[in-house]
This record gives sequence, C-alpha cells and structure tokens, in this order.
Amino acid sequence: MNDKAAAAGPFAKAAGLLEDLAGVRLTAKRVERAAEDSGAAQAVAARERAALITARKLVPLPPEPLPDKLYAVIDGTGVPMTAKETAGRDGKGDDGRARTREVKLAVFFTQGKLDDDGYPVRDRDSSSYIATFEPAAVFAGLVKAEGIRRGADHVRQLTILGDGAPWIWNIATAKFPEATQVVDLFHAREHLHSLTRSLEFMLGDRKDEWLAARLEDLDYGDIDGIEAAVRTYPLEGIKKEETEKELGYFLNNAPRMRYHWFRSRSLFVGSGVVEASCKTVVGQRLKQAGMHWTVSGADAIIALRCREASSTWEAVCNHRHNQTPAA
Repeated sequence: MNDKAAAAGPFAKAAGLLEDLAGVRLTAKRVERAAEDSGAAQAVAARERAALITARKLVPLPPEPLPDKLYAVIDGTGVPMTAKETAGRDGKGDDGRARTREVKLAVFFTQGKLDDDGYPVRDRDSSSYIATFEPAAVFAGLVKAEGIRRGADHVRQLTILGDGAPWIWNIATAKFPEATQVVDLFHAREHLHSLTRSLEFMLGDRKDEWLAARLEDLDYGDIDGIEAAVRTYPLEGIKKEETEKELGYFLNNAPRMRYHWFRSRSLFVGSGVVEASCKTVVGQRLKQAGMHWTVSGADAIIALRCREASSTWEAVCNHRHNQTPAA
C-alpha cells in the first residue's frame, strides 16, 4: 500500500492517505525511503530479468492468443533534478545549464481491431511500460527484452513509432531490424510548419497555399515532392542553413514517412500513446511544482509507476505457466 500511495502523489500526501485509509502512521520521509527502496528493487529485478531474456536464459512463452500487430512507441522526457545531479551538464536554458535529466520511456501495446472509420484501435489493457535514466545502449537492451516478452518474435506485424530522434531509430534498427519504422505524423507536420516559416519571406501571400500542398505531399509520403518544392527557391546564408536543417529531417526519415502506405495497412502513424505516458506516468508525479529529484529517487518512483501502469498486462505475462527457463 505504501508503494501505491507514494507512486500516486507527493510523499506527505501519501503519508496522510495511509493514515486515513489504513490507520498506519508514517512520516513523509519514512514513506519516501520505503517507496524508493521498493522501487529500486523493482528496477533491479526488471533489469536482471531483461538480461536473462536477451541472453535467452529465460524464455517467455508467446502470448495466447497471439496478437496480429505489436507496437513499441519510444520517447524521452526531462525530469527536474537537484543541482548536484545536473552539475557540469549542458542544458537548454539561457545560462546553458541543465536542470533536468532525460528518462527514456517505451510503451508496448497490441492492435487487432479498427474503429467504424477504419482507424486502428489499441487493444484494451494491452499496454506495458518500461523506463530508465540509463544511456540509450542500456535502454535498448530493456526494449529488446520487453519486445521478446511481448511476442515480437512471433507476431505478423511489429511496428516501432517515434518522433524522429536518431537514438530511437538506432535502437529499432539494432534490436528489431524486421520492424516497420514510423515517424509520428504530428511531429512531421510540425517540422513542415517550421520549414514553411523558413521560406515565408520567399513565399509571401502564397504561404498558406504552399503549406497545404506540402501537407498533402506528406500525407502521401511524397518526400521527393517536398524537396522539389523547397529547391525551387535559391537561398543563401542563415536562411539556407535553417531550411536545409528542416529539410534534412524529411530526407533522413523518408522511408519512415510512407503514411499513405502505412494507413493502407491499417497501422498507427502517431506516437500519442507514449507522449501521453510521458505526462501521466512521469509528469503527473515527478514534475509537480517545486519538485527536484535525485536520479536514483526518480528512477525508483518511475519503476513503481510503470509497474502500476502495466498492472493488467503483468497479471497475464507473469502467470507461472507463461515463462520457462531455456533448455
């Protein structure tokens, strides 16, 4: 109960909740220490299990029934840290100092149905969550293990979704080379708006018309069309650098932007589920006013939050008949 209360809200409120509901009187510091110890143990156990799975020393049995489509949606979000935890790290603030540390988050879920309009629907209670402050190389191992655990080796269609960050695609390519990679359509549209702003001084009154045409190109995955429309305008200096940077986002991700084809296969083209999870699993608990964390403390609480968010799936996958030691 302490874990649930501490994962749900600030430690002082958790202490009050425990006293009101269970008659257990603890100080806020006692609640904090117990929850962080429990969360740290949970994180260690999860990482040890992941190492066994990726080494094929523990073999999870494929889900039954086997889903048709499995997704892994990956993102990162900053968590406010104490000054000690960010000392010497570069940040985005005006003074160049970091005030947050990035936690990497992945959400796995399945899809088997379409709605009345033909759009894919996430299977209810199919989501499982993993997160860590560790470097991308370590996170990649956790993602690989979770993919194996969720049946990535057996499903017909595995899809990796992300916002276009290179580290996401490095993980996808290294750990799931057979997966379809998709850049989140909303992020792609944001970059197209930025590209239009870079050309605004050349487009003049045609800006809205030009943007509408490029959005249509994007919906059909016609990145060559976007590039050709940009190259029409000769640029020099800073404006050229700005435009080339934005255009590079599309050229580097062109195979991941075949949205018309993806939709024809009834695939998700948005990473909203992980962005919502960054807010609900991480933000609602760790980004409240005045909060500043140590990495170990934040990692422990996030481990508890991920376990709670994955609770329905965990009840199935951790059934005693659902995994077996390797032969």
